[in-house]
Amino acid sequence: MKEVIVFTDGACSGNPGPGGWGAILMYGEHKKEISGGEKMTTNNRMELTAAICALELLKEPCSVKLSTDSAYLCNAFTKYWIKNWQRNGWQTSNKKPVENKDLWEKLLNLSKTHKIEWIKVKGHSDNVYNNRCDELARLETKKYL
Repeated sequence: MKEVIVFTDGACSGNPGPGGWGAILMYGEHKKEISGGEKMTTNNRMELTAAICALELLKEPCSVKLSTDSAYLCNAFTKYWIKNWQRNGWQTSNKKPVENKDLWEKLLNLSKTHKIEWIKVKGHSDNVYNNRCDELARLETKKYL
């Protein structure tokens, strides 16, 4: 399996409001930046969308180290929230419907194709790639203001 390193971030001006996402994919000497946004969204949707769009670019099953500053995204997989949500019929422990179910289902399907290691990084810190993803996300958000 090819080993790919991915960094992702999402941003939103207001929550909900105009939002953007950014991602960087690295394989060997190759590096690709991608980004996008929506007129009316939430920060969490942008965080999830960044990961989905990055993983969807991979043309074959890969071993992926995906770094994000989103505890929401990372913990869903590393703390097995997503498995509990599924087992509970897509309800939280408080018996409320899981938000962003459509995006979680896409991520679940992608995680069946790729071997993903979810890595939580500190946001707005000294990680150059996370900071660049944040910049990409904010630039996209500005397009909708």
